Amino acid sequence: MKQKHNWSVLIGAAFLMASSAIGPGFLTQTAVFTEQLGASFAFVILLSIILDAIAQLNIWRIIAVADKPAQDIANKVFPGAGYFLSFLVFLGGMAFNIGNIAGAGLGLNVLFGISIAQGAMISAVIAVAIFVYKEAGKAMDAFAKTMGLLKIALALFIAYVSDPPIAEAVIRSVNPTHFSFGAVLTIVGGTVGGYITFSGAHRLLDARQTGIQNLGSVNKGALSAIGLASLMRLLLFVAALGVVSKGVALNPENPAASVFQLAAGQFGYKIFGVVIWAAGISSVVGSAYTSISFIKSFHPKIMEFNKAITIVFILVSCFIFILIGKPVRILLAVGAINGLILPIALGVMLVAAYRSKIIADYKQPLWLTLAGVGVVAIMVWMGYGTIMQVAFAT
Repeated sequence: MKQKHNWSVLIGAAFLMASSAIGPGFLTQTAVFTEQLGASFAFVILLSIILDAIAQLNIWRIIAVADKPAQDIANKVFPGAGYFLSFLVFLGGMAFNIGNIAGAGLGLNVLFGISIAQGAMISAVIAVAIFVYKEAGKAMDAFAKTMGLLKIALALFIAYVSDPPIAEAVIRSVNPTHFSFGAVLTIVGGTVGGYITFSGAHRLLDARQTGIQNLGSVNKGALSAIGLASLMRLLLFVAALGVVSKGVALNPENPAASVFQLAAGQFGYKIFGVVIWAAGISSVVGSAYTSISFIKSFHPKIMEFNKAITIVFILVSCFIFILIGKPVRILLAVGAINGLILPIALGVMLVAAYRSKIIADYKQPLWLTLAGVGVVAIMVWMGYGTIMQVAFAT
């Protein structure tokens, strides 16, 4: 029997995943790598979009068909693998959330002149309010859509006023003069690594948009999410390229803010405040929701107090940020770590696609499996290359 597709939920899941990806670290990574690689960063972005789409399609489809969260699927594939995956995702989600809280606090600092700590606390309260609301799922979907559209619109404006060399970027997207293993690993990790790719898939699971009969809409949701995140990445890239191509150096203390300020002056700096607040607060919501979704099936009490635990997760992230100060430096590192988590998560999901006790009579398309195996191999290879670069650099 064909289920009725809830397009509002599907679009909300796509925006939740995209908004989870487009956090403060996303802004920082894009600015830093554009300055390092110039127009050749277009090649890295194009490669990452292909890898992102393959990974996301595999993971979303398998979770939808199995009708189980990723950690339960992993435990059925290899006993204990689900607990290990949950541990990695939960820790990565907490680390990212500290940076997300910091980014939201910085946004309010730029806009209103309050301290970053005060901005972080206000942002944490807003995020908590979304989960306190009786219709938390609907509120989360609506919030993700609104913040996602706001970020894209403002980034589009900055990309336009920075007057980037589009023709050169197009050429370098297929004929790069510079390349970086670390950039690909970090960009893919910052888009579909760690908890991020699971945020939308677990949202569909909670909304009961699962099963083989819903795979068409699951595909659209997965690709829409990658499309939204990639659009934002491209807009930020061309905005940054427009600035650095003029020979202007970005402020290493806050490279993303430099892009906006150098492109549009003080007005651009205020726009940056709005964008990084929207990026931070939406990623706080996505990170908290997904991180807790990875542990809630392990015990009935966690399921019963799911909302309260999610709120505590947000408040603890805020408290740690206020306690330790500025964690912006860890955002690039966490993106790379999430890139290392991806081949583990995707590899387990690919094995699950061929276990009938998990997916019943579903047949995973061979091309999608082979492409997924290719992504696992590439991410392991690039992870190794990045580790070697760091080791020899030190």
